[in-house]
Amino acid sequence: MESAPQRLDLGRASFPAADMVVELPSRSYSQAAPSRGAAAIAALRLSEFDLHYDAREKILWCYFDFSGRPCFTPSVLEQSQRIQSLLRNISVDTAAEDRPVRYLVLASRTPEVWNLGGDLELFAELIRSKDRVALERYARACCEVGYNNATLFDLPIISIALVQGEALGGGFEAALSSNVIIAERGARFGLPEILFNLFPGMGALSFLGRRIGMGLAERLVLSGEIFTAEQLYHMGVIDVLAADGAGTDAVYAHIGRGGKRYHAHTALRQARQVVQAITFQEMMRIAELWVEAALKLADADLRKMLRLAAAQERRRTRKAVPSITAAE
Repeated sequence: MESAPQRLDLGRASFPAADMVVELPSRSYSQAAPSRGAAAIAALRLSEFDLHYDAREKILWCYFDFSGRPCFTPSVLEQSQRIQSLLRNISVDTAAEDRPVRYLVLASRTPEVWNLGGDLELFAELIRSKDRVALERYARACCEVGYNNATLFDLPIISIALVQGEALGGGFEAALSSNVIIAERGARFGLPEILFNLFPGMGALSFLGRRIGMGLAERLVLSGEIFTAEQLYHMGVIDVLAADGAGTDAVYAHIGRGGKRYHAHTALRQARQVVQAITFQEMMRIAELWVEAALKLADADLRKMLRLAAAQERRRTRKAVPSITAAE
């Protein structure tokens, strides 16, 4: 009989007190006239995302709007790459003051779900057929999306994950790849791969290790536990903890009106890359180890993986989470 993963004992003595978390009030939003790049954003037709552009604050709000299971299906990965390419195309060869996007915010339309991670049903199929090439292709696409979200082609754009709901497995990795993580108190996070004898191989160790140290990162990965946003805030994983329903306000509070903190944010991101540089080569080498480990999984492990895939399927919903409008 298998024993459950050992729970982590995470002391809080060195972390900020809970009463230091600022509860943010609600506010209304207003839009400026359409600015440079808005037409290109509006012209992008996507089935897995819903894009909204705040021209006044130069924010591209990018909502997961899953057409199927709320996870990184090949379609979600491909459209993530298209969004990133759009950002690059509308920003290069443009004067700094004219660049249309300063912040990219990743959020979700699915109630109580941000992103449930890798396409586990696809994984099981490819592992059973020993399709190494397809597994490597999927892993590379994940690494490209994560690396580009972290570095954004060295453009002065800050990526923000606004997590409202569950971010599990590859979904947690995607949040970790963002320069800033803002989470509502009700959000939950976890890396369940250890439950089916695997590890998160598309960025978790690279990004999490740089945030909280490799020792604690490994303990979190091996635990297989689900963590609350408040727990991860105290551990130093999450940057901003907001009240439930106040995540959007927390984004605007973090960036400041009129981009007043933008230059500090971009300089800090550049400094972080100097101190703790993320390289695509590092991410790919770990992904190769993930592929090797995946191909060694036993039938019992794949059955557990498929049980989690069934749980992903049960979370499918098309009920929309309201977006920012011109005058809410």
